[in-house]
Amino acid sequence: MSNSISNQFLLPLLAYLLGSIPSGYLAGRWFAGIDIRLQGSGSTGATNVLRHVGKSAALLVFLVDVFKGTAAVLLAKQMMGSNAHTWLVAAGVLALAGHIWPIWLKGKGGKAVATGLGMLLGLVPSVGFACFGIFLLVLSCSRIVSLSSVIAALGLPLLLWAAGYGNTPTYMGLGFLTAAMVIWRHRSNIKRLLAGTEPCIGSRAPTPTDDSALQP
Repeated sequence: MSNSISNQFLLPLLAYLLGSIPSGYLAGRWFAGIDIRLQGSGSTGATNVLRHVGKSAALLVFLVDVFKGTAAVLLAKQMMGSNAHTWLVAAGVLALAGHIWPIWLKGKGGKAVATGLGMLLGLVPSVGFACFGIFLLVLSCSRIVSLSSVIAALGLPLLLWAAGYGNTPTYMGLGFLTAAMVIWRHRSNIKRLLAGTEPCIGSRAPTPTDDSALQP
């Protein structure tokens, strides 16, 4: 498909809408008849779904959220060409924005971890797998999802540099922006980590007590 003006207007919308698919919210409704935002930490992510809906629903949510990020990048490649790196990165960022601020949930979405992984798998698979490896390593030691997510996010710019993208502003900018978005979305988790009250896998999440906790 040619890189037309219509594609330049259509792609951002489609990428955002892909990211906006409210998988965790829908899983709560379909599998358990609940609003997952009112359960536990208030997060619509796979971890809160695991605690309050079940393993199958959580796995489905995780896979769909990863798919959203990858699909946005693949769509950009199809519409704009595989060498249109600025457009590919933009599509990935817009999918993240859709996941964090979904139109269907009045702008209260997820924390961008799984969708960010999907975006990286579409853009730079080796870096995506490396980030996921760091996440799993920290998770196996700590059993704390938020800590694993934050450390993996902090490592993203370094991994991009190590992969040879240090002189590529578009990709390094993506690395720092994605890391900042993930860390910002985990600010309430970071407070609990510092206080020693962040729950581990297998324990129940804290009840939402403020607006930040209600934004998964």
